[in-house]
Amino acid sequence: MSDQSNTYSSTATGNRSILPDDMISVQEARRLILEKFSPLDSVSIPITEALNQVTTEDVVAQFDIPPYSNTGMDGYAVIAKDTKNASYSDPKKLSVTGYLPAGKIFNDTVMPGQAVRIMTGAPIPNGADAIVPFEETDEYLEKDSTKKTEKNEVLINVEAITGANIRPAGEDITKGTVVFNKGTILGPAQIAVLASLGLNNINVHRRPIVAVLSTGDELLYPGESYADGKIYDSNSSGLAAQIINFGGVPKILNIARDNVKSLTHLIREGVESADFLITSAGVSRGDFDLVKAVLAKEGHIGFWTVKMKPGKPLAFGTFTKESGAQVPHLGLPGNPVSAMLTFELFGRPAIFKMLGKINAWPRPLVNAISKDRIVNTDGRRFYARVVIEEENEIPKVILTGKQSSGILTSMSKATAFAICPSDTSGIEAGQMCEVILIDRENNYYGESTLTEKKGY
Repeated sequence: MSDQSNTYSSTATGNRSILPDDMISVQEARRLILEKFSPLDSVSIPITEALNQVTTEDVVAQFDIPPYSNTGMDGYAVIAKDTKNASYSDPKKLSVTGYLPAGKIFNDTVMPGQAVRIMTGAPIPNGADAIVPFEETDEYLEKDSTKKTEKNEVLINVEAITGANIRPAGEDITKGTVVFNKGTILGPAQIAVLASLGLNNINVHRRPIVAVLSTGDELLYPGESYADGKIYDSNSSGLAAQIINFGGVPKILNIARDNVKSLTHLIREGVESADFLITSAGVSRGDFDLVKAVLAKEGHIGFWTVKMKPGKPLAFGTFTKESGAQVPHLGLPGNPVSAMLTFELFGRPAIFKMLGKINAWPRPLVNAISKDRIVNTDGRRFYARVVIEEENEIPKVILTGKQSSGILTSMSKATAFAICPSDTSGIEAGQMCEVILIDRENNYYGESTLTEKKGY
């Protein structure tokens, strides 16, 4: 570890250093944080484990998809002109010369007057240029058409069009095509395409390991017997869940007690074992708020106050591994709502950048009418916990309850954050406001109200 006691980083805001009492904006804090992160190294992993990860190289098709022309229907492979003028009143009779299930090849050639009984996905036999579905033959009326038949002749009731029900080779992808460019985020459909290309593994930016450290003598581990004067540590579990949700791998450390030795030991453990260190509590001005002191001694401090509510006491800096590699550190406030909200606003973009999702972190931002008065008391940007709903096709937001940074249940109910600017005393009921959507599954998505703002 480096020993850089009481050092501060210079910033793009000027040649001066950021001093401890300087409050910087949310946007500036995020900019300074993201400067310290880069996409992580590439790893090869099974495609079934690559959901939401980012490719580190182009994916090029090594063969056509489909690799051969095949049938899209169960039926008969025929020569289209043999069915000319066929109808239910005057069907065309063809000789059945073979049976072709999927996964097999027909080694002969379909000659005029002939048909091959064929199942969906099977290669088109040589000579055939159309598929007549069972429903358009007499077999559909005779028996279960899904089973093999010894039928020697078939009546075709509908005239076939050349190419009917045939999926050509390379219809989806042709050999040599760049299917996915480097930097593609892999969703379920992309992973299905990789499987269709025969790929079992894919090269992606690895998931970041994020160490989580809660601090405080008052904390109990969930599952411990309750004791007077104590509280259960909710921050570690909540932050770990956010890390998983954002694409990282959490590493929950033991609780650091309110002494320099305990905190230093556990910070060093987190630094050596992770790509990113998160601490909660210990960044304010109390007698036992020791994180800043240890950070100043063991690492480097960038800033520690942001002009926002909740979440003003937010520390950011770096530690150095024994190998010399830098590990960014985000010191979150101890109040549970403050910890989760600040990690949403700052930790999520950092994890996305490590994953290679450079510009994918912004949440949808909409304009909505507040149904409640949202009070802003002290000139900081205030993020109110709200739910958003549609009323007469207009999005509206409702507070989820008391907005104290200790009311964790109000966070559990929230599907969005309403933004109250720092230069206002609040948002009146009936007034329009900007809202960050944080719950994609249970939210309003009115296209007319969506904007493309990133400065929240």
